[in-house]
Amino acid sequence: MFTVTSASPSRSDSTEAGEEDEYGLKPMNCPGHCLIFASQRRSYRDLPIRYADFSPLHRNEISGALSGLTRVRRFHQDDGHIFCRPTQIEDEIKKTLDFVHIVYSTFKLGPFRLTLSTRPADHYIGTAEDWESAENALKRALDASGQEWTVNEGDGAFYGPKIDIILKDSDGKEHQTATIQLDFQLPKRFELEYQAPAPEFERRGETTADPEKLAESGAVTPVLIHRAVLGSVERLMALLTEHYDGKWPFWLNPRQVMILTVNDSEPVMNLACQAQDVLMGRDGPANSALSSPSQLAVDIDSSRRSLPLKVREARSKGYSVIVTVGPRQVPNGTVTVEMAGRERNDGAVEQVHEEMAPSDLLKLLKARVDSYQ
Repeated sequence: MFTVTSASPSRSDSTEAGEEDEYGLKPMNCPGHCLIFASQRRSYRDLPIRYADFSPLHRNEISGALSGLTRVRRFHQDDGHIFCRPTQIEDEIKKTLDFVHIVYSTFKLGPFRLTLSTRPADHYIGTAEDWESAENALKRALDASGQEWTVNEGDGAFYGPKIDIILKDSDGKEHQTATIQLDFQLPKRFELEYQAPAPEFERRGETTADPEKLAESGAVTPVLIHRAVLGSVERLMALLTEHYDGKWPFWLNPRQVMILTVNDSEPVMNLACQAQDVLMGRDGPANSALSSPSQLAVDIDSSRRSLPLKVREARSKGYSVIVTVGPRQVPNGTVTVEMAGRERNDGAVEQVHEEMAPSDLLKLLKARVDSYQ
């Protein structure tokens, strides 16, 4: 399968003496997705068909190039492949670029820059005419995006040109994250096809209203768009970790809520556990929005240490919300909440200190998650 793609890895060191079987580490998902497309008869009405895959991939990077999470030999990426008609290319690329903007603005990453990588000087497959057609399609999509872009001559993949999204880390070093690659070659090599009227026009990305031409039907090779919005998930996690410098927004924070008890008396402990159940969505009435798991990460520190010490430790560990439960809150079933509030015009973040019911706090925190705050 990988031989068809011209991306079969060297197998000189892949086996040991006495072994009858050979094993390989998957370098890419596209051949598998091509086989899925080819598994049944396709019509032009079925297209575009989109597949996505997060399974691990492997690259034999030289040891000197390895660097933390930004350059590894085994990684995961939001690997997607779009099989489309020639007339759908620009619309699909525009949708993918819009998707990139949505995701990166949600993470508050940027600004990023766009580059168009063109045909390599030597190692490539396909004809120069195919490459020119693919590059022109990407140029039109980039122009339509309204964003500035540059050309990176000769840095395209071996099967087609690509659009790369480049981000800078906290040290100013650039990293390629998202990518959109246009491929006319792999569908041909895997002999992929779909049935369409007026096939000659369809292949050229043209339409016709001629009834005689439309009465004809034939096989057409689809166009393949490779896309990854996050790119390497490991690399993006490294960039996000540096970007937020340990101060994760609530919706991303693995340490969202810490409940601190003032003492270990039974009423205080019961209220702390009840608050945890409510915040985690384990204590609502049946058929209630509060009865389903909230997916919030809520911990309890019920140790006998002093409250100031526990507060200081929770802050140092990066908890977004600190909830205090003591004898004063028990009669009303409320908790005292400390968390970051709105950002002021000067960039400073207000701190909120408020007493509220756990159910009200849950609604507030779920609203923050839903709005990516």
